[in-house]
Amino acid sequence: MSAPDHHSGLAAFRHLDFSLYEVERALIVTALEMLSVAVGWQVYEITRRPLDLGFVGLAQFLPNIFLFLIAGHAADRFSRKTVLLFCNLGFALCSALLIVIAHSEPRDVRAIYAVLVLLGVVRAFNSPAGRALLPLLVPTEVFPNAVAWNATIFQGSTILGPALGGFLYALLGGPAGVYAISVAGCILATIALLRIHLQPTPHRDEELSTKTVLAGLHYIWTHKVILGTISLDLFAVLLGGAVALLPVVAREVLQTGPWGLGLLRASPGVGAAVMAILLAYRPLRRRVGKIMLFCVGGFGVFTIVFGLSHSLALSMISLVLVGACDMVSVFIRGTLVQIATPDSVRGRVNAVEMIFIGASNEFGEFESGITAQWLGTVPAIILGGVGTLVIVSLWAWLFPELRKTERLVPAETVEPVQATPTI
Repeated sequence: MSAPDHHSGLAAFRHLDFSLYEVERALIVTALEMLSVAVGWQVYEITRRPLDLGFVGLAQFLPNIFLFLIAGHAADRFSRKTVLLFCNLGFALCSALLIVIAHSEPRDVRAIYAVLVLLGVVRAFNSPAGRALLPLLVPTEVFPNAVAWNATIFQGSTILGPALGGFLYALLGGPAGVYAISVAGCILATIALLRIHLQPTPHRDEELSTKTVLAGLHYIWTHKVILGTISLDLFAVLLGGAVALLPVVAREVLQTGPWGLGLLRASPGVGAAVMAILLAYRPLRRRVGKIMLFCVGGFGVFTIVFGLSHSLALSMISLVLVGACDMVSVFIRGTLVQIATPDSVRGRVNAVEMIFIGASNEFGEFESGITAQWLGTVPAIILGGVGTLVIVSLWAWLFPELRKTERLVPAETVEPVQATPTI
């Protein structure tokens, strides 16, 4: 690849393995987003309680708490591609089980929660392996571009998945058809993953011990910029996330149906995808720490606007801006963590990071469900946005290293990443 191509907006796609990985990722994320919309609407139709939507997130998050150390060690000890293959098959199995449950027309949600726990187990192993594989697909100088496009593909899938899931739920008159298409998506993703060819990477033959398992925690604790970055995301999104309450907002506040829920679920992805494309072509070069703090603050502000809205159009616009602000945080965190972490511990560091992300997403859904049950849906959303603004102010004071971070790519890269064949 010539030097100018390193700064091309499509530089990452010149690497065949990266392109195949993004096809696989798009299919998996779309399938799981469709599943998520169908599960949320199905659970709320059965119980009509916001708290039960919170349990949907909790059921998927709890396995990460118990398995993240082992999952991170597995990502560093075994072939990450093999781990992902088994995870894809696990996702297909969970979707198939939900088809069986849907056909039984359940009157309670315990069986659905059981499948969601299994889904959480699979996600616990999928996330660190997938995130640790990404830096091996492109050379270091192209990696920020790869992060931007990886985020774009992810957000594009979060746009397509919920919209398609809500549309199919309404069209097919229930969740079973949505789950069936999710199974097909998982199978196609597995085929794409099988076509990725990576050169063997050396892994130290470490025994499973407390020291090796906790290596990721130790690395994050001793690198304050990384600690501040991922903990900011944890607490800000934990308080400000309102995704779990969207079925309630759609039905009770905005007076819409599954199609409206799909549009609301897709809106943050629209904003995030547009922002990710902008970052791919116009990467951040200076003051990345201050930019991250400012955008997380914007996340809180637009969450408050969403909570106050009684218009579907305004709600969608506010969620688009929520997604755009969140994408800046995701992009900065993803680049800093991956480039600055040695490949030998990258799986374990990513496993710890996924606990932070999972806590902010799945456990955040549980927190939102409880708060909505106690205070009401609208007050819960507004209070969460205010909490996010408080966290941003506190983190700007607690982590001056983050506030003073200037460059996206550190001056010294711990290990070069592997280049793959170009296309």
